Amino acid sequence: MTQDDSKLSDTPPDLGRRKFMNTAALVGLSGAGLSLGLSACNKKEAAAPAATGGAAPAAAAGAVDYSKYEVPPGQLDEYYSFSSGGHSGEVRIYGIPSGRELKRIPVFNMDALVGWGITNESKAIIGTKPDGTLKYHTGDTHHLHQSYTDGVYDGKYMFVNDKIHGRLARVRMDTMETDKITELPNVQGFHGTFPDKRDPVDPNINHTTRVFCGGEFSIPLPNDGRDLEDGSKYRSIFTCVDSNTMDVRWQVLIDGNCDLVATSYDGKLTCTNQYNTEMGLHYEDMMASEMDACLFFNVARIEEAVKAGKFKTIAGSKVPVVDGTKAANQDPKTALTCYVPIPKNPHGVNISPDGKYYACSGKLSPTASVIEHALVLKWFDGQLANPRDAVVAEPEIGLGPLHTGFDNKGNAYTTLFLDSQIVKWNVDAAIKAFKGDKQAKVVLDRIDVHYQPGHGFTSMGETKESDGKYFISDNKFSKDRFLPVGPLHAETAQLIDISGDKMKLVADHSVYSEPHDSIIVRRDIIKTRQVYNLDDFPHAVKDPKDSGVFRNGKKVTIKLTSQAPAFSLREFKVKKGDEVTIILTNHDKVEDLTHGFAIPKYDIQFIVNPQQTQSVTFIADKPGVYWCYCTNFCHALHLEMRSRMLVEA
Repeated sequence: MTQDDSKLSDTPPDLGRRKFMNTAALVGLSGAGLSLGLSACNKKEAAAPAATGGAAPAAAAGAVDYSKYEVPPGQLDEYYSFSSGGHSGEVRIYGIPSGRELKRIPVFNMDALVGWGITNESKAIIGTKPDGTLKYHTGDTHHLHQSYTDGVYDGKYMFVNDKIHGRLARVRMDTMETDKITELPNVQGFHGTFPDKRDPVDPNINHTTRVFCGGEFSIPLPNDGRDLEDGSKYRSIFTCVDSNTMDVRWQVLIDGNCDLVATSYDGKLTCTNQYNTEMGLHYEDMMASEMDACLFFNVARIEEAVKAGKFKTIAGSKVPVVDGTKAANQDPKTALTCYVPIPKNPHGVNISPDGKYYACSGKLSPTASVIEHALVLKWFDGQLANPRDAVVAEPEIGLGPLHTGFDNKGNAYTTLFLDSQIVKWNVDAAIKAFKGDKQAKVVLDRIDVHYQPGHGFTSMGETKESDGKYFISDNKFSKDRFLPVGPLHAETAQLIDISGDKMKLVADHSVYSEPHDSIIVRRDIIKTRQVYNLDDFPHAVKDPKDSGVFRNGKKVTIKLTSQAPAFSLREFKVKKGDEVTIILTNHDKVEDLTHGFAIPKYDIQFIVNPQQTQSVTFIADKPGVYWCYCTNFCHALHLEMRSRMLVEA
């Protein structure tokens, strides 16, 4: 960070910059026909901070000691940051506060480094067509969350969505590898996802049992070519997946489009913020209403309805689908869903660490809506007349509010996309101001970020053990922050110290496009294994003496082992046209001693970690000599670690 850069967070805002950034964003949005919501924003822009007793952007608070946030060579970070990779289809792991990239986990994408999408094992997880080729080669990871025990991450699993193809993936945290992918039926644009924190039916189960998935795009159901032009037949679907089996348990037919998802700490409710409650097919039709909604699902009631057979199925799927539309859920005492009206086109819903409140930001309104969990439950019990009465605060915090994180002191931190700021505000003060207390100081601090923050999150902020140490702002534009690398810029994950009264921008971490969301997890929670167990692999070649060529007609299996610096077979011979399956087991037991296996001209490359077994299958369609070699530097004689595949004409 240059000296000039370091001043940006500690000085009053550059009004020229602020005006330029807002004008550019507003022109773009208004060009898309969003004049309804933006006109309200424009009227309130100047008055928003004053109306809530807000602070001016962070004033100088003394020089920042950046050395406090450095991680010297040989020392470990305090936290892991797990980040979605966007349309790369992967998940990324960073150390915090250093910002060092530690690993990329291939999920929905092919990865030549590890052979994901090349090995038989990875293909079986991703999914294949009848001919054995991958069903999809692309993915779009947006939101990821880990499994819980008693409201805190338990380090067992991580779940991440694929927006493009409507898939949910599960990553094992002990190996940090994808172990299961499920494609959701009846869904397009699967955007938000969140695991439950406690079983909604059995109070003795205090860990994750379900994962909830919000379908964003409305489509005709069934989507088989009928009703292409009839918008009244379009619907969105909300899905529940069993976290253990990864099977789809049930779905809910709803009004409106799902965005993100949050779950309560008591397991009773899950929710999604919604836009397009008008059910429009074109953007101008999505702007007609003054309000959209945060939609709550009574999980236990839905489970009861499914058990009682009160559901239908949609052609092509056997998954139970219950009716969660407004028209079918007018009676609170029997309702499966509750639509809480909130300002226009919200983006993001997050629950506070104490489990009392949901923050749902308006995006096209300069407000954040605070919804009380207990009042939503009262509505379901028939004790609250109007769902809107569950909203207990609606502070004006700035332009383009999106995502909210929480600390351990009752404060919320919301990204302001149009203002290019993070705003710190107090939840209790917002509730008091909503009740008429004009002395309540709602907005406590603001800090500039660079530029247009999309997602933001606090350290351990989505658990009961939120610690209030760090906030990371994932910014969509980074021009002038890094060395130029062409038209596709790096993006920034800016690290902000939130432990004091004033926020401090302490680091710029460059990230490859295009992360959508992240979580910050204490390092003590994550317990990884460093070496595999040979018994975990049914086809492991447990003894080098078992290596060899095994023919069954035109199908040939090659079994071999690797142990630095040699493969157990110096060469192996097959015939042109054979279907060849190579099974390779790494017999090294030393941590970090990974081997690779590549075959030139056959598009084969994968790795085997210590005690791991992987396999590939291909047609030997090119006669000749092909040197199979280790791709992962493993030994002083690494270059000599080879075998020969001899393909007879």
